Amino acid sequence: MKTIREINEKIKKGKAVVLTAEEIIGFVEKKGAKRVAEEVDVVTTGTFGPMCSSGAYFNVGHAKPRIKIGGGKAYLNDVPVYTGFAAVDILLGATAVPDDDPRNAVFPGKFPYGGGHVIEELVAGKEVRLTATTYGTDCYPRKKLETRITLDDMNEAVLFNPRNCYQNYNVAVNLSDRPIYTYMGVLQPRLGNANYCSAGQLSPLLCDPFYRTIGVGTRIFLGGGTGYVAWQGTQHSPCVPRTDLGVPKTAAGTIAVIGDLKQMDPRWLRGTSFRGYGVTLTVGIGVPIPILDEETLAQTAVRDEDIVAQVVDYSETYPQRESGSLAEVSYAQLKTGEISLDGKKVPTASFSSYAMAREIAGILKDWIQKGEFLLSEYVQQLPSSDSGIVFKGLQEKPIRFKKAV
Repeated sequence: MKTIREINEKIKKGKAVVLTAEEIIGFVEKKGAKRVAEEVDVVTTGTFGPMCSSGAYFNVGHAKPRIKIGGGKAYLNDVPVYTGFAAVDILLGATAVPDDDPRNAVFPGKFPYGGGHVIEELVAGKEVRLTATTYGTDCYPRKKLETRITLDDMNEAVLFNPRNCYQNYNVAVNLSDRPIYTYMGVLQPRLGNANYCSAGQLSPLLCDPFYRTIGVGTRIFLGGGTGYVAWQGTQHSPCVPRTDLGVPKTAAGTIAVIGDLKQMDPRWLRGTSFRGYGVTLTVGIGVPIPILDEETLAQTAVRDEDIVAQVVDYSETYPQRESGSLAEVSYAQLKTGEISLDGKKVPTASFSSYAMAREIAGILKDWIQKGEFLLSEYVQQLPSSDSGIVFKGLQEKPIRFKKAV
C-alpha cells in the first residue's frame, strides 16, 4: 500500500515513476501487476471530445455609473447569457445560440456559432462584445451597456462544467430510411455508419471504474490548465451492468469539473458545431491516478478489447427512450474502422480524438515528472454502486445503490 502523501513527496523530489494509461498496458503484460504496482506511482489518463454540459461564469466588473445586469438581459457576441445571479455575475452555457439563429427552421440547421465558440475566443485572448439592458435602481442607475471585453478585463472567469468525462457511452446508428442529425453526428440511413465518443483505454473513468481515486477535490488537467473535480456530474449513474473487470457496459459515471478559465488554452477548449443539432464545447481533460495498490494498478491497465459499448438505434430507440441494444462491441473493434451488424460491414468514426487524449496524458505526465503538479491528498469518493448513498439518477426517481449486476 502507498499513500498519496508518499507519492507527492516523490514527485517533489523528482523521483516519482509516471506512465500514461496507454504505456502501463505493456508494462503490466511484461512484468505483471504486482511488480508494476510497486514500481509505478502515477498513471495519467486523458480525453478530448464534445461535452455539452459545459459553461463558464464571469464577474465582468462594474461600469460607471453602475449597472445591475442581474434581472436584465445580456449577451456576449449576441449569444445570450444567464443573468439571474447578481449585479455583474453572468453565466454562459456552451450550447447557447444567438436569438436570431434560425436553428432548425431550415433543416438541417448549420449552428455556426454559440456559447462554446465564445468561450474559445475569450480563452484565445480575443475581445467579445458585451451588451446588456436592464432596469435602473437607486444604487445601480444605468440601464444600458455596450462594450468590448476580454478575459483579462474580467474580475473572475471560471469554467464550470456540470457533466463531463462520461464513463462509456452508446455507439450510435440509424435504422431508418433517411439521414438523421444528432449529437452523435450525422447518421446515415440503414446502418450506413456507426459513431462513438470515448478515448477507451485512455479515458479517466474507465481507468478507475469504481472511482476509488477520482472524487470531489481531485486535481486534474482541465482545458490546458489546472482544475478540480467539484462533484459527481449530472446523470452520474454507476449502478449499471459491468464486465468481470468492473468496466461499465453502458453510460455510467460522470464528473462535474471547475477551473480558472484564465489559465486555459484554446487548443483544449474548442467551440464545436453539429449540423441539425446545435453547438457545444470540445473539452480536454486529464486525470492522474495514484497507484495505491495492485488493484488500482490493474484497473488502469484496462485495454480497448476489455471495454464494451452498446450499439443503439438513434432513429427510434433512443429518441423514444425505449430499451434495447442492437449489439455489444469492444473499443478494439470500433477502432478498426468497421463493425459487423446483421451481417453488414458498418464504418465507424469517433468524435473523441484518441491522438489528443494521448497528448493530454503525456502533458500531465510531464507536469508531474517536473514536480509542477501534485496530487490531491484529500478526496471525497464519488458515489459508487455499493456506496449506499441515495441520489437521483437517470431513472428519474430516488434510487439506492446496490451491487452492480
